[in-house]
Amino acid sequence: MQESTTLPLQFAPLVPEWLDAILAVEQRTHDHPWNHANFADALQAGNHARMLLAHDTLLGYFVAMPGVQEAHLLNITVAPEYQGQGCARVMLNALTLWARAQQAQCVWLEVRSGNARALRVYEAHGYRRVGIRKAYYPATNGGREDAVVMNLPL
Repeated sequence: MQESTTLPLQFAPLVPEWLDAILAVEQRTHDHPWNHANFADALQAGNHARMLLAHDTLLGYFVAMPGVQEAHLLNITVAPEYQGQGCARVMLNALTLWARAQQAQCVWLEVRSGNARALRVYEAHGYRRVGIRKAYYPATNGGREDAVVMNLPL
């Protein structure tokens, strides 16, 4: 998907039939990917889970949890071959629209402190850094990595 290409993008609910494709993208994208149980639990809990598709091609997906006057982004992933082409922006816009429809006052998320690319994407979308969660994420060397806590006022 190039910026100049006009592929017909659509959102679809993340359903169990797509979990194999979701897990394949998750494993190619993350050092510490969600597993089948993580996604199954998120779906069973009724979280807002959507896939971004072009025809039948999975470009990315996100999972968000509704709260009392807030929403919490739990996972957002763009397939590696589609990164840097605006998919994250499209999904963050969809997340914002959904959160507003839920009467959320803000959206929260955590992101690895070392994920400079994601931090830039979130900040460009209006998210602001509001805190640090020390040793929040597992790291590849067996240690732990801090999370940057961000929110987007709606």
